[in-house]
Amino acid sequence: MATKEPHPEKSPTDRGLGYEPRDASIKGLLQFAFWMAVVLAVTLFAMRGLFDYIKKAEPLGPTSSPLVKEGERVLPPSPRLQVYPHQELMDYCAKQQKDVNSYGWVNEQVGVVHIPVERAMDLILARGLPTRAPNEAPPGAPTVRAPMVAGGTDLEGQCGYLTEPQPTAQSESAELK
Repeated sequence: MATKEPHPEKSPTDRGLGYEPRDASIKGLLQFAFWMAVVLAVTLFAMRGLFDYIKKAEPLGPTSSPLVKEGERVLPPSPRLQVYPHQELMDYCAKQQKDVNSYGWVNEQVGVVHIPVERAMDLILARGLPTRAPNEAPPGAPTVRAPMVAGGTDLEGQCGYLTEPQPTAQSESAELK
């Protein structure tokens, strides 16, 4: 089966004239620009009308600005973004340290108090803990394993980076040598 080539006299190396023989249609380009401008103008007027309709139909109230005083602003429902997260974390950690190192009521009706950790450790050393026989476990109690923490860097919790690092046993023994 033979194939017919449309231009047998041109070879693949023949480049022709080197330019397109007909020019772009100026009339077509002007029509395109005109209709593009019409579509743009219609869109702009339609959006302006839509915004005016929405503004009149349902008033949204006063605009909120970050420069408005705190008492004048209505806050959105929770959860909200933190404005000063570092300061809030420092306040939280200070409250935690105050709770750990002071006396106070947890529930006054029941008679539950909190005491400083150092005092609690002294009381436990003096009084001891209630013990149970090794084979005596409550029925259905799960086996408790000590948590495995690589390096022990996260033992301080989220407030650990705000406090001075405590020397470890390895660093103390290295300092003594």
